[in-house]
Amino acid sequence: MLSGKKIVVILPAYNAEKTLKKTLDDIPEGVVDAYILVDDFSTDGTFQLAQELGINAFRHDVNKGYGGNQKTCYNEALKLDAEIIIMLHPDYQYEPKLIPAMAGMIASGVYDAVLASRILGRGAMKGGMPLYKYIANRILTLVENWTLGLKLSEYHSGYRAFSAKALRGIKYELNSDDFVFDNQMIAQLHAKKYRFGEISCPTKYFPEASSINFSRSMKYGLGVLMTALQYRLNKWGIIYFDYLK
Repeated sequence: MLSGKKIVVILPAYNAEKTLKKTLDDIPEGVVDAYILVDDFSTDGTFQLAQELGINAFRHDVNKGYGGNQKTCYNEALKLDAEIIIMLHPDYQYEPKLIPAMAGMIASGVYDAVLASRILGRGAMKGGMPLYKYIANRILTLVENWTLGLKLSEYHSGYRAFSAKALRGIKYELNSDDFVFDNQMIAQLHAKKYRFGEISCPTKYFPEASSINFSRSMKYGLGVLMTALQYRLNKWGIIYFDYLK
C-alpha cells in the first residue's frame, strides 16, 4: 500500500504472452496490492501465463474490444475494494517504473486521474511513434483542449491512474467497446469536475507492442472528434448524452 491506499493494477491484455512477464518484472516491488489481467480472447498463451504468474486472471469467451476489456478490468478492481486503480498495457510499451509516482499523485488527494503523457518530455518520437500518429495526436489534442476547456498535453495515452471515487462517479459502462472508450472517460471525468494530473512517460514502439493500423486510427480519430462535440453540446444544454450525465 501507498499512504494506506489499496493499489490495484489492471492489465487489459490481447496477445501479450511475449511481453507480460517483462512488464510485471519492471514494476517496483512493495507498491501494488493486486493485479487483474483480463484476456480479451487472445490467440496465444496470455491467459495461461497470467495464471502461472499467480495474478488474478479473467478471460472473455469472445473478443469484446479494448473498451469492453477495460470495463471488465475496472469492475473487477472495484470488487476488490481498490482505492487507486492504474491501467498499464502489458505490451511493455509504457514504463512500468512510473507506477509509484502515478499512485502517489492520486494518493495525495490533489488529483482524481493521472495520465502518463508521451508528449511531455518529447519522448514520443524518440520512442518510435510513427510520424502520422504524432501529427494526429497533436491535432486531436488541440481540438479537444479547445472543446473541453482543458490544457492536457495528450488525451491518447493508455497509461492511466484513477481514484476509485472517480471511477464510481462516471458511467463508463455506457462507453464504447472500441478504442474511443479512453477518450470518453476523459470527457466523463471532466463533466463531473474531477481533477487531472499528468506525468511524462517514455514509450517504446516495437513489433510485440500493440498498435492499431491506419484505418482503425482514422475511425478512432473520428470517434474522438464526435466525443468532443457531444461534450460541448451536453455542456451547452443543447443535447444531453446519458454517458455524460
